[in-house]
Amino acid sequence: MLAVVAGGLLALLLALADADPSRRNSWFWLAVGLVSAGTLAWSWLKYGRQPAGVRQNNLWLRASTGRGAVAWVTGLVLTGFYVVLYWFSNDDGQGNFGLLTNLVHPLDGLSQALRARPADQWFLYGTFYTLAVLLMGGRALWKYRHSRYQLIRTVSVMFFQLGFAFLIPGLLQFFQQPEFYFSYFWPLKYDYLFPGTVTSLLQKGGLGVFMVFWGAVMSLVATPVLTYFYGKRWYCSWVCGCGGLAETAGDPYRHLSDKSRVAWRWEVRIIYPVLGLIVAITALLWVHFATGGTLLGAAGNVAAKWYGFAIGSVFSGVIGVGFYPIMGSRVWCRFGCPMAAYLGLLQKHFSRFRISTNGAQCISCGNCSNVCEMGIDVQQYAQRGAPIVRASCVGCGMCSTACPRGVLNLENGPREGRTQASPLIHADSLRILS
Repeated sequence: MLAVVAGGLLALLLALADADPSRRNSWFWLAVGLVSAGTLAWSWLKYGRQPAGVRQNNLWLRASTGRGAVAWVTGLVLTGFYVVLYWFSNDDGQGNFGLLTNLVHPLDGLSQALRARPADQWFLYGTFYTLAVLLMGGRALWKYRHSRYQLIRTVSVMFFQLGFAFLIPGLLQFFQQPEFYFSYFWPLKYDYLFPGTVTSLLQKGGLGVFMVFWGAVMSLVATPVLTYFYGKRWYCSWVCGCGGLAETAGDPYRHLSDKSRVAWRWEVRIIYPVLGLIVAITALLWVHFATGGTLLGAAGNVAAKWYGFAIGSVFSGVIGVGFYPIMGSRVWCRFGCPMAAYLGLLQKHFSRFRISTNGAQCISCGNCSNVCEMGIDVQQYAQRGAPIVRASCVGCGMCSTACPRGVLNLENGPREGRTQASPLIHADSLRILS
């Protein structure tokens, strides 16, 4: 089945190089069909015919998942694709999208049916992104079919990516309405609360007003409430498209996340300043708007554009996805996402969510730490029976799923239970782990 996938990738290269429109389209759709069929069939052969359960055999010995040659090539290809997508595929006004032209135009028919307009580089990206989530989501369903939590969570991210991040935005354009992603909120979709975006939406009538209302309420009201009851998992592991790609396409690389305290220090040093930066830019733009555009001049818009370039493009795209095979699947979520930082602060200081542990049952196998894509050394908590209350935890539940002894449990309980631990734990140990 991997040969079928390889054949699909070869067909994609032929589509990229073929100047004949008819053959190009045929090669493209053949590539999509072969990659899709091969991925799903391989997933069934690898996981569907074996007993259910998490297996981590030889992950560090494979060239594809142990930072070997295959991993580096994969990382370079992904990084290169994002670089071309962001900076070398702009439409020249005549339907030429640079190096991606031969991949964009085969999607014109689908784009016309969904959006009533020809395809562009962003429609190509959205199609590939959604296809990756769906196909690798199918793989995850086979792999984790023994866990009801993982099955529901995987179906959820597949549903939100297909419906809320692909079909609905396209249909809105079909009916000549603003393109809007109902599953992305400020500060991740930072411009949704910028005065320019808000003003533009309000001029679109009732639907635009609803979009502004939805964005503001979800960001400022619903997010704190939902995080209080369920932790950041309600969004990062169930709804967000970035998290959806990490949990599906990035699943083979989750063990690569750095568990060291040095990595944790860099995480804190980077992610909270990113949050502070977008909060400051948003506030300044609103002050600038309220003063009639006299306070900042062009500085506010320049700052927003540079934020979009450095954080929205380079960090979240090029590094966030391109570095999956080298640094793990949650590089962006862990080090750069302002939404993750916002949710993390709420989770650590106000939420009822925690992962409880039973140290008496822990056999120190290390499975829990190995599968944690957020770089948390879960085993240290489990050995001590300490509850895990970390801002970075996305509540994916993989540590609990991988534990052979049932030591770890995801809970939404009273806040006082978040700090209870075994009486054998020394206070200094709890301080180090927090």
